[in-house]
Amino acid sequence: MKEVLDASLKQQLLEATAYRQNFSIDVVSDTKLFYVPPGDFIVKEGHPPAYLFYLAQGRAKLYSTQANGRISLIDFFAAPCFIGEIELVDIDHEPRAVQAIEACWCLALPIKQYRSPLLNDVIFLRNLCVALSKKNYRNIISLTQNQSFPLINRLAAFILLTQHCDLYREKHTSVAEYMGVSYRHLLYVIAQFTQDGVLVKQKAGFIITNKGALTALALEMAPDSSFTEL
Repeated sequence: MKEVLDASLKQQLLEATAYRQNFSIDVVSDTKLFYVPPGDFIVKEGHPPAYLFYLAQGRAKLYSTQANGRISLIDFFAAPCFIGEIELVDIDHEPRAVQAIEACWCLALPIKQYRSPLLNDVIFLRNLCVALSKKNYRNIISLTQNQSFPLINRLAAFILLTQHCDLYREKHTSVAEYMGVSYRHLLYVIAQFTQDGVLVKQKAGFIITNKGALTALALEMAPDSSFTEL
């Protein structure tokens, strides 16, 4: 992750995301712009973020490492949204890792300087409550879908969410745990995708060779989602 000193691009992202509307105080002058390449971290696990990030472009994933070393996927983020808001509100919260799936652009406010002003900003707190309620609702919908749809639909959506440049490379153990299925069941469906020519196994992961088929399966489960844009 690196800071980018490009006033024109910063202004463009400020306007495109309606960033200012999240606050009642003027924060633009102290807002920094960061570029996060695919695979790099926006927040490192166990390290309190120095900034409240606002994901202006891109997609990222949230995960944690368990005591036994296993990595557990928790959630996925798509622009625009806040990252690090829990650490802003709760200084004792153990930070989880947030990793860029694709190239990300983040607007960022220094937490140390702005924690008190933001926690007394009614507009910001109201917007934060709305954002958190939407995340919670999304998780409820995801849980409902996990209980209602077969793995082939859920895995198709998952592959689309986590792929980058048509390359899917998530660890099978983490995916099976996240989706609540057995490792064997997951491998069976992936084998079905490869047999159908949807995926092709490569050393680096799986190349998506028929994104339309995955999109169609994902839309059966979530017809209002924007899988066609991934």
